[in-house]
Amino acid sequence: MAKRRITQETFDAAVRENVEDFEMDPDEALREAVEQFESQGVDLSCIVKAVPAALSDCQGEPTHAILQALDSLQKGRDSVSLAGVTEEMKCFTEQCSLGFAQRYLAAQKDAYPIILSYSKKSLEEKEAVVTALSALAALTDGQPDLLDAEGRQILLEAFKKHQGDSLVTRVTICVVRNCCLKHEQNRQDLVKEGVLPLLTGAITRHAGHADLVKEASAALRVMTLDDDVRVTYGHAHEHAKMIVLEHNGLKVLIEAAKDHLDNPPLLSELCATISRLAVRNEFCQDICDLGGLKLMMTLLADSYESADLIRQVLSATRAVAGNDDVKDAVVTAGGVQLIVMVMNKHMSNPAVCEQGCACLSVLALRKPKNCSVIMEDGGALAAVQAMKTHPDAVNVQKQACMLLRNLVARMRNYCQPILDMGAEGLIAKAVQKHQDCADVGKAALRDLGCKVELRELWTGTHGSLSN
Repeated sequence: MAKRRITQETFDAAVRENVEDFEMDPDEALREAVEQFESQGVDLSCIVKAVPAALSDCQGEPTHAILQALDSLQKGRDSVSLAGVTEEMKCFTEQCSLGFAQRYLAAQKDAYPIILSYSKKSLEEKEAVVTALSALAALTDGQPDLLDAEGRQILLEAFKKHQGDSLVTRVTICVVRNCCLKHEQNRQDLVKEGVLPLLTGAITRHAGHADLVKEASAALRVMTLDDDVRVTYGHAHEHAKMIVLEHNGLKVLIEAAKDHLDNPPLLSELCATISRLAVRNEFCQDICDLGGLKLMMTLLADSYESADLIRQVLSATRAVAGNDDVKDAVVTAGGVQLIVMVMNKHMSNPAVCEQGCACLSVLALRKPKNCSVIMEDGGALAAVQAMKTHPDAVNVQKQACMLLRNLVARMRNYCQPILDMGAEGLIAKAVQKHQDCADVGKAALRDLGCKVELRELWTGTHGSLSN
């Protein structure tokens, strides 16, 4: 059942009533209003839960800091430049950064066309356009529907006019990323209008600016997502192919990673984007040929302290190992030993354990020789330990079951060693506890030679059958 919603005006009126009619102090009036609406099942996620600034003025309308800043921008909208309202614009940006409720309220009061008009007027002035686009980036965070055709043209013009300026480029990319996240139409429109070469070109042109490279990599990754629930079929795969084939994306990203080996957050983002581009067999091989695999192995060996980075490196390794030749290259490079090492190092981290098991599972698939290496290097034991450590993490349980199954699917002699580790009981518990583990868990038990109860129920016009 969907939660009820109210307007900001209704909420502010309730706060005012608590002050004026029930003589509460402002903070108590606010708490009471929040409790009152939440007890009635009202969704307050889009409501600014703050005491209106004009509450004490009985003749004035209740207002909030973000609306005051917006009002000042509205009054100065006819000015020739942004100089006269710079502080108000910065205040607006700061208020938007406080939370989604502030951004939502501003959008409801027509902030987008106001900020866009300032952005358009400021295109020729570096400092002014940075200020205006920063406000636009703050406003569109979580509100990609705001972007329209005029907004897209302004963003592309800002890109082209200020290609050599890292600050303007970075804030422009930030707006692009915000407007494309969970919005398939914006992605398709911007790609058609030429945003991809601007993003890859920005990484190459400003290779020394880590923040910009990270932002551009994130924007490229967003172009390959299929996260808009309103769209049945997106262009994620097509966009990934375009980034690789038409704009040399793999080389750009891998070279950027090599230039920033001392920056784990940036490396994490680059690995995440590379994994999204490994959508074809030949792309996986290209990543290997361009030095991407060697880079990943180096990061596993040298940056194992950073759990977030290791998780993304494992995810990228898993993606490129979809190519059978790359599987062998990972194993030959000592990848299995490194994967087991980082799993043991971060055994308390479910995300690392999940990706570690998934990576080993891919390496074991259809590769008996790789299975031998995984067993010898302690991969099965690490998976069993991960299952013991994270019984409530469904994805850890699922990936561990898949790994154990792949290890014995073509190597029956490993069944008993794995059972001796206590795998049967752990898999059975996972099947019982997690519905998503039922199929893969039972398949693992079956391939391990354990007794499995397969029960199927069918109900139709002729009654029911059970096995």
